[in-house]
Amino acid sequence: MQDRHISLDAWPRRAALEHFRHMAQPAFSVTVPVDVTGLRERALRHAATPWLAYHHAALEAANSVPAMRQTLLPADQGVHEFGAVHASTTVLRSDGSFGFITLVRDPSLAAFAERARPHLERVRQASGSLSAADEPGGSDPLATVHMTALPWFAFTAFTHARGKGDDRPKVAFGRFKEEGARLLMPVAVDVHHALCDGLHVGRFFEQLQANLDAI
Repeated sequence: MQDRHISLDAWPRRAALEHFRHMAQPAFSVTVPVDVTGLRERALRHAATPWLAYHHAALEAANSVPAMRQTLLPADQGVHEFGAVHASTTVLRSDGSFGFITLVRDPSLAAFAERARPHLERVRQASGSLSAADEPGGSDPLATVHMTALPWFAFTAFTHARGKGDDRPKVAFGRFKEEGARLLMPVAVDVHHALCDGLHVGRFFEQLQANLDAI
């Protein structure tokens, strides 16, 4: 896919964009449990950990939804749609702090995991700046989905921090929880309402579950 510019002139979402973009809190968040039964075993076939597997599944799902690859341009210049987005996620460091790591998109989970493993280790051993030891690979910082994992608890809701003008989609993964014979993981998705509606988030979750099942 290629980057493209979307003019507001004939865009069906123009009214929604103009309604939401100047709100003090223009984002909305939903949390949905996804089925990760057997994920640990399936991920091993690709030399991936569950952490890498669900990040990959979510990143591929986000790339399948055009609205999650879009960013607002200043004033009335329209919307820019990236051909692909990558993941910027958090990693717990050895000193107890955290850092950011860029996970570059690759449709292959095995290739994604192979590239990420040494990168993860460097970030875990780093200290200081939040981006210390990260290797974005030349990607545009806006062409990202912000992610984080909280394996310490299975939350039922989650609120992401947003700075002024931040329209990046945000995803949080919680602790696996057994429910009967199934293993579930809460996933929170937070999106800018000028770009995404419930329809888009619904498509994301549908594709996320399909991706997890296909590993």
